[in-house]
Amino acid sequence: MFGWFKKTPPPQREYEPVEQNVAGYGDVTMLAEYFQVITGVSFEAQHSILHSKLVTFCKQHAIWSFETCLARAKEEPLLRQALIDYLTTNETYFFREVYQIEALVALVKENAEKVLILCAPCATGEEPYSIAIALLEAGVAASGFHIVGIDINTEAIAKAHQALYSEVKLKNITPEVKARYFTREASKQALRPDLKACITLKTANIFDPEFKNIGRFDYIFSRNMLIYFDKPTKEKAKKILESMRKDPAIPVFFGHADLF
Repeated sequence: MFGWFKKTPPPQREYEPVEQNVAGYGDVTMLAEYFQVITGVSFEAQHSILHSKLVTFCKQHAIWSFETCLARAKEEPLLRQALIDYLTTNETYFFREVYQIEALVALVKENAEKVLILCAPCATGEEPYSIAIALLEAGVAASGFHIVGIDINTEAIAKAHQALYSEVKLKNITPEVKARYFTREASKQALRPDLKACITLKTANIFDPEFKNIGRFDYIFSRNMLIYFDKPTKEKAKKILESMRKDPAIPVFFGHADLF
């Protein structure tokens, strides 16, 4: 049927690949400023690195100019979160700056009541899980504390929930302690469910007006977050976290690299 009908192929048209038009990836300033407004993270001294990362991000999402990326990020929550996730991925491992964790353990052991601890940011979970392990190893009952871990990066929070870690991440943990809190799954170490129950994980932005609704805490850990902020933003973040303490006399645990 219709075998007699000869289809004429459409005329060939030449298209210039849009991605080759690098003019759309020119000045990164406005996108960098917007990112700083929503996250606090500054790339002031790293514009060349930011430019390269944003070009990759835009191409991955079929966006052919920084202007379009900015407009869409303002209007599309999913794209905005994808941008945040892409630019806030950081590497960490268990028991970094262990002397601060030891100091926290000593304070918790002096407290007769259950304590609530905030870990902001918590990245992929190594920090709050390190604190939980340290408390349990020191004889603090699981019923004596609870940790809330927050991070702006949804992918990091998803990995923290999964709690599967390479051996490199556990390099500071002895085999005996590892055996108590982890089980091997193929090439990874999986955190035991009873330890995961000591931690609540949330995606959150400390600069969001709703953030303070998360509650008030006996102790607050915020290590290696302020290093990404300029001085005014550091001051703002510091005030927000300090306002969330139950006892104003208890200092926030900041990382050594976060110092002003």
